[in-house]
Amino acid sequence: MRNIVYYVASSLDGYISGPEEDISMYVSEGSGVEQYLKDLQSFDTVIMGRRTYEFGYKFGLKPGQPAYPHMEHHIFSENMQLETPDPKVHVHPRSLDIIRHLKKKEGTDIYLCGGGVFAGWLLENELIDYLIIKLSPIILGSGIQLFGGVKKQTQNELIDTQTYDHGLIMLTYRIGY
Repeated sequence: MRNIVYYVASSLDGYISGPEEDISMYVSEGSGVEQYLKDLQSFDTVIMGRRTYEFGYKFGLKPGQPAYPHMEHHIFSENMQLETPDPKVHVHPRSLDIIRHLKKKEGTDIYLCGGGVFAGWLLENELIDYLIIKLSPIILGSGIQLFGGVKKQTQNELIDTQTYDHGLIMLTYRIGY
């Protein structure tokens, strides 16, 4: 069975973006970012919520276009409609059955590309297997929380720590339910 890996940037106070989806304070260059981009090449499938997909529009992504050309995209939304999606872009209603089906399919681990509310729903349903935090040395005070304010408690195992320039630390955890 494939694992779901939530690979995400976070501030020291647990936000994946600041107010109004601002990500300008996050470490955006250097060896840690290069490692992240290299790591993304190991995934053949990405899952995300509608707001995360649409966030890409701010950076030139066109509706229906894959954000990661080498990956199958599964966007979970009750109301998103794309007129002419690329064959690699699929929109589904939020469904545990679909997530479980994706985990059982042949392929690499699955990249969970935010956002906080969607990740919180997956955590509540015990479907995230690994968490890789790209921890930036910033405090944002508010914004989108890592798990969208979900109250689920887990005891996680730290399995790797890597330090990069600009104060970026990558922390890899196995989620314990």
